[in-house]
Amino acid sequence: MENANGWASRPSRKRKLPEEGNDMLNFSLDELNEDLLERVLSWLPTSAFFRLSSVCKRWKSFAASESFKLACSRIPSREPWFFMVDPNLNQSVVFDSAEKAWKKLNHPPLLLRNCNCDSIPVAASGGLVCFRNMSGDYIVCNPVTGSCRELPPVDPDSPDRSLHAIAMDAYSNYHGSYKLVLVSGDLPKLSFKVYNSSADCWEEEIMLRRKADDCTEFDSADDDAVYFLSNAGNVVATNTQRSPSKQYSSVITLKDGEEIVYFLSSSGTVVACNLTRKYFSEYPRLLPVFSEYSIDVVECRGEMLVVVLSEFFESASLRVWRFDEKAKSWNQIAAMPPSMSHEFYGKKVDVNCVGAGDQIFICLSSAELCSYVLCDLVDNNWVELPKCSMNGEALEFMSAFSFEPRIEASV
Repeated sequence: MENANGWASRPSRKRKLPEEGNDMLNFSLDELNEDLLERVLSWLPTSAFFRLSSVCKRWKSFAASESFKLACSRIPSREPWFFMVDPNLNQSVVFDSAEKAWKKLNHPPLLLRNCNCDSIPVAASGGLVCFRNMSGDYIVCNPVTGSCRELPPVDPDSPDRSLHAIAMDAYSNYHGSYKLVLVSGDLPKLSFKVYNSSADCWEEEIMLRRKADDCTEFDSADDDAVYFLSNAGNVVATNTQRSPSKQYSSVITLKDGEEIVYFLSSSGTVVACNLTRKYFSEYPRLLPVFSEYSIDVVECRGEMLVVVLSEFFESASLRVWRFDEKAKSWNQIAAMPPSMSHEFYGKKVDVNCVGAGDQIFICLSSAELCSYVLCDLVDNNWVELPKCSMNGEALEFMSAFSFEPRIEASV
């Protein structure tokens, strides 16, 4: 048989699918048993699950199902969300790194009712974020579900002491196992106190000694005050506090079985507190004493890194540093392209950072600008994120905290 062009046409090879094939095409997820369907849905990104949970009552009920939460807890990791801190502290906005989009969450009722919006996030780990109010009380919250719990008072009978660092470490989201570490005192007399969620109580305060080979001298005399560019973006003296949003900026790592909390001293240096061996040490200064710079500590893949914004040769430089324990020196591991960092020159920009896997989320803010950048340490790739607009209004944030959006995370 020939077609209109004179070419011989081949007989059609289309065949009707067998009846059982048609049955497979009509297969529905609803035909899966409860256990298998929960396992399938547990692999969905958190945002996608909440969208799809409106499909039917059965799927919506999974959000409260203990067996579904158990299935979710078996997912090794989820793409991080970044809980944003705005100047008014009255809303919950996150950046979803999986969907590259801003989302507004319902502000946890306990925070609104109990704290009158004076609570600020101070630490995060796993699927939880910890808040601290003006009275010094702590509330642990799952921002995804809105569940909250107020922790017991630290020690109402103890006198006020300088609080340097608040660090959080979650061991199990599903079982709600986590600890909160507070480092306080006046250098060189430091101590730490731990809240253990398993026992629901604060443990006894433990004093930290200075590491034997640490030759750093701490001088608190006003005449010898060191000046640096604080996290608030101003040149301040050693006895001036940093921005409230990152006043207790710190990270916790587990290295060779030892827990270490890192925080910034009032003079802008990094202090390492070994909770296992109960000693502390101060790292060498990154820049000369009277240099102006903004600095923050982050944790990435279990190690402490430092992000520094400095100015020289009429330009600004944003770099990431790692400390070499053997050589006792800082090594640069990443740097923002000069074409991006130059715009920060002369603007007294404040950097506040948080680590998440191989990424660092950086908030850069000043009276003149507000920018958010995501740095991939593997590829040394720097991407400026889109502005956040809610209801037609542009929002500005001072800092962020990284957490995993886990439905099963219990407080």
